[in-house]
This record gives sequence, C-alpha cells and structure tokens, in this order.
Amino acid sequence: MRPNTRKNIVYSLILLAMVILVYTWRNQKQSEQEEDQQVEVSGKLTLSGKTMGTTYNITYLDEDGRDFQPSIDSILVVFNQSLSTYIPDSELSQFNQKDTLDFNLPYFPAVLQASKDVNQKTSGAFDPTVGPLVNIWGFGPTGPELKDSVDIQNLLQLVGFDKVDFDSKQVRKKVPGIYLDFSSIAKGYGVDVVARLLDQKGISNYLVEIGGELVAKGVNENGELWKVGVNRPDETASASDLYSIIALQDKGMATSGNYRNFYVRDSIKISHTINPATGYPVAHNLLSATVIANDCMTADAYATALMVMGTQKAIELDSALDEIQIFLIYSDESGTYKTFASEELKPFLSFLQE
Repeated sequence: MRPNTRKNIVYSLILLAMVILVYTWRNQKQSEQEEDQQVEVSGKLTLSGKTMGTTYNITYLDEDGRDFQPSIDSILVVFNQSLSTYIPDSELSQFNQKDTLDFNLPYFPAVLQASKDVNQKTSGAFDPTVGPLVNIWGFGPTGPELKDSVDIQNLLQLVGFDKVDFDSKQVRKKVPGIYLDFSSIAKGYGVDVVARLLDQKGISNYLVEIGGELVAKGVNENGELWKVGVNRPDETASASDLYSIIALQDKGMATSGNYRNFYVRDSIKISHTINPATGYPVAHNLLSATVIANDCMTADAYATALMVMGTQKAIELDSALDEIQIFLIYSDESGTYKTFASEELKPFLSFLQE
C-alpha cells in the first residue's frame, strides 16, 4: 500500500470519528435542552395541608419552583385566629362571648360586609346569626345538643343579621346573646386569602381548594382551563364519585349539599342546613347547589343560601342576579336526578353521570 493511500485512510477515519463525536455531542445537548425546557414550561407545584377542620390542596405553576407553603400556613393560622368558632380565644369567639369587639386582624370586617350583602340579596336565607340554632341542632363545636324541651321560637329571637352593627373598627350586638357562625362563608374567604397571596407572589396560574371550595386562575400545566368536579349527591357516594365537571375561568366556586352532613333522629334525617326563618333543618328536593362567582367567599355564601331556599327559589334568584352562576342537582317525585344550570355556565359544564 502506498504511503499516500495509507495517510488518506487514516485521515478519513479520524474525520469520521470527529463527525461521530460532534453528532453525539449535539444530540446530547439537544436532549438536555429539551429536558430543561420541559421543566421550565411545566413548573408545576402541589401543596397540601390541614386548616379549618378540613384539608387544603393547592396547585400552581412557577418557573422558579418557589415553595409558598410556609407563607400559606402562616396566613391561615392568622385567618383562623380571627374567624374560627373552634378556637376559644379567636376574635369571633371573643365576640360571641361578649357584646362588642374591636378588630385587631383584617378578616372580620370583610366577612361581615360580605355576609350583609348576601343576606340582603337572599331575603335572609343566608344569615350567620343562625349560629345558636346550628349549635342546638348538633352541628356546632360541641356536637349534637338537641333536646325535646328546646324552644325554637325563643331561639329565633336571637336570629337576624340586622341585630348586628359594625363599621371598619368594631362590631356590636344590638341584642344580647347574638352568636355568629361563619362556617358557611369562612372556607370560601380563606380560599380567596390564599389566592391573593399567590397573586402577590406573581403567580398567574393556580388552583386553590379548601374543603371543596375553590378558586381557579389562568390555566393548568397543559395550557387548559382548570377542571373541577361536582360530587354525585348521594350519601353512599365516595368523594371521588363525580357527577359533572366544570371548567373554571378565573372564578371562585363553592358547593353546598345535605347528602353528607346529617344525622338520623327518631327515623328522621336531620340536615345541617338550618332555615333562619323557621329555625328548623330544611327538607326539600334540592340535593346540591354549586355557585360560580368572581370570588369564593361570595360563591360559598350563596351556595348555602340556595340550599336554604330550595330549587324553585334558587332558580328565581339566578334570574334576578348577574353576579353568580349556578348549577343545581335536585330530585323529582320518583327520586330521579334532575339538573338546572345558568345559561352562562353551560359551555363550561360537562356531565359524567345523568
């Protein structure tokens, strides 16, 4: 073999090896870049914990992967110290034990104002002063207390949101013995407080849930609207047994129902929804009321009010108000599920069971 031929072969082999090395290096770098890009596009974080006697679950997208759980837990501790009926020295408990309270935390005035607005727009169907009746019927902090000698009509003298007066600095009782219970609005407000914290941190895409009440903003990691479920309103159904799915677009959502929180006394089903007008648990064919609003506190309060009002009055309220959209599940005379949905909500609603 000639020397020049041998040199050409060696040169060709070296060149081929270099080409293979460059090709392999480029593929490896491209793969690493794709992996980095995938993490950056997703940036999905999920948090969970306990608060208000229930659990919270929060999902958000953050390119920097920041963990906000310590901040969230801290703000929820302060929130509970303001509005919990289960904490003996909370602001709410202090007010229930005396006649006036000077506010030290920022949450009490806001929930009072929201309660007043919804109370007026529902003709009293939503009323946090129903607390004494909630307790007597066995759905308060001390558990079942109902006694045959209880005078419901006498307790009704302590019910009525017009018996509470407040401004930005203080809340006052017009009638001694008034007892406030914000359990039908506080979880929704807590969701809003956490959502506001995420907003302040620059998070544009998140889903916040506390005890089934939610706020959704932006999109999920797939670039789609956040989708949340509505449970099948059956006492035998599991928490994962869904009846329908709602796509939430920058809204708050709350669902109220009587299919889980109840007990049976003398063969009669006692539900946790107390009618402030009568003092007795409601008994009608509305099984579940879901409300969509601009914030979860509003949705939470209206969901409770609709369960007090019943199916027909709930539908009438939907026609009268622009600030909420509703989805009702009720039963007909044969026990078959029926539904009603606001027209604006229908494009975002899909059914899993009918």
